[in-house]
Amino acid sequence: MILATDLDGTFLGGDPSQKTELYQLINNHPSFQLVFVSGRGLASILPLFEEAFMPSPHYIISDVGATVVHGYSLQPVEPIQSLIEEKWPGREKINSALECVKGLRPQDVPQQRRCSFYYDDKTDLHQLRLVAEELHCDLIISAGKYADILPKGVNKGSSLRMLATQYGFSDDQILVAGDTFNDLSLFETGYKGVVVGNAESGLQEVTMHLPDVYRARKDGAGGILEAMQYFSFIRPLRA
Repeated sequence: MILATDLDGTFLGGDPSQKTELYQLINNHPSFQLVFVSGRGLASILPLFEEAFMPSPHYIISDVGATVVHGYSLQPVEPIQSLIEEKWPGREKINSALECVKGLRPQDVPQQRRCSFYYDDKTDLHQLRLVAEELHCDLIISAGKYADILPKGVNKGSSLRMLATQYGFSDDQILVAGDTFNDLSLFETGYKGVVVGNAESGLQEVTMHLPDVYRARKDGAGGILEAMQYFSFIRPLRA
């Protein structure tokens, strides 16, 4: 199977014992392929490799889908990365266009081919969306405070779909997992998916009508284990 999972609140979330159980399960099954799919920049993901029992991902999709690299070499997955790069208008152009939008505060985090901000109740999200459209970019709002400007048509789901197509992953062997609204595109791919128990209400609501999306009772890693059992990727969990 291929587990394509968000990190914060999902793969990194939940009860510590369930995290350990999930990580050891992946480490003990060489046939499992792991894809990190995160809103973090790549530089913010690398320190995770130093944690005990942390499985090594085969691929990393970071920057909300704008960066796609091989997990072991950290080299770009081509031609996917170049196709994304061609759509990016550049940070300076975006920041200049957004000067007219109030209430935006840049996120001080590593980021490539995206511009990430905090927004507040003074922010005109409609205006922000219009500016993004004029720049031929997409706007992703999540967790009630994050705003990401991305190349048009680029998101977690689109990058995962390109990766799966390029390497011939079978659709029925892919499980996606997430907890916030910027994970919605993962569930819109049509792959089997799990909305973990601690997911924000907005994601839970918009995925209600989607087929093959399991709503876990447990948080984070525990929810992923639930879904792996539900979709018969693993044997029933111990009582």
